[in-house]
Amino acid sequence: MSKGDYYDILGVSKGASSEEIKKAYRKLAMQHHPDRNPGNKNAEDKFKEASEAYSVLADTEKRAQYDQFGHGGMSGQGFTGGGGVGDIFDDIFEGFFGGSQRTRAGRPERTPGADLRYDLTIRFDEAAFGTTRDIQIKIHDTCKDCHGEGGSGVTECPHCHGAGQVRVSQGFFSMARTCHECNGDGRLLKNPCRTCRGSGLTRTTKKIHVKIPPGVDNGSKLRLSGEGEAGQRGGPHGDLYVVIFVEPHDLFTRHEDDIFCEIPISFSDAALGTDLEIPTLTGHVKLKIPSGTQSSKVFRLRGKGIANVHGYGLGDQHVKVIVEVPKNLTTKQKELLKEFTSLNRENSHPMISQFLNKIKRAFK
Repeated sequence: MSKGDYYDILGVSKGASSEEIKKAYRKLAMQHHPDRNPGNKNAEDKFKEASEAYSVLADTEKRAQYDQFGHGGMSGQGFTGGGGVGDIFDDIFEGFFGGSQRTRAGRPERTPGADLRYDLTIRFDEAAFGTTRDIQIKIHDTCKDCHGEGGSGVTECPHCHGAGQVRVSQGFFSMARTCHECNGDGRLLKNPCRTCRGSGLTRTTKKIHVKIPPGVDNGSKLRLSGEGEAGQRGGPHGDLYVVIFVEPHDLFTRHEDDIFCEIPISFSDAALGTDLEIPTLTGHVKLKIPSGTQSSKVFRLRGKGIANVHGYGLGDQHVKVIVEVPKNLTTKQKELLKEFTSLNRENSHPMISQFLNKIKRAFK
């Protein structure tokens, strides 16, 4: 059976870069690897075909010879599965075969601990001005009895000779897998620690003091470096991410660093004007309402918002006045309002006048 074109096999153009070739091979190798397709002869053949194509195109000299002479230029060289494919295979399948915690030489190395997340709910005013909280989290920490060593009497694993991995032949291909004797640790413990049972880590509750800066909002994340879980074999601790959730306020809403509120006023105060006591985050301030103020008019109080979490000053407070129409009028009130209406001049209600003029023009 004639061999297919190597470029077509990998699905790349003849001008493809080395990185493009590597990426294409990675995708095909992961898709058709025999371990992912046990008993599938077609997948195994495609895996071998892709590996052979990569072994040629990844090598500059072999690729040049192939480009000039085709498969005939490969006569006598054969495909051994070594060289470039071996290197790329170790790189591509390192995570797949449990090698992500090892050095290039295959020796176990210190691994960092996992990052943790803690959701913290605070009040609106605490988000505005900042606060502190003491929280408790459950983590895997370094065992105090064995100091993270897991025990005593450490010996090299005789099965993998301390590598943590063993080489397994898959057809003509050699792959690295986690050693089943030492579970990838590369060593055996003669006297495992009774407290941590040889893991070097114990489950514990940790109390942490959290300082929350002014200006945090829903979804803000505070990173506490080194407050996560302990690493293995003396590796560094991970980080703790505190995610902030802010309780809603009875009066204020927030958008970025500005706050908003609605204040109801009477019809007479809106018509005649008045001075209002407006609540803010730092106390009450006076706001002058001019005569003739319309409902939904917004006034701005500069610097009465929330501190920017990055230190870029203060936001503003926006006050929307809502004119409340009186209900349950007495007979006297109704009479006075009728008298008031009869005394209205044309320019007393400019919005109504403008609207009526628009209707007239629209239906001429």
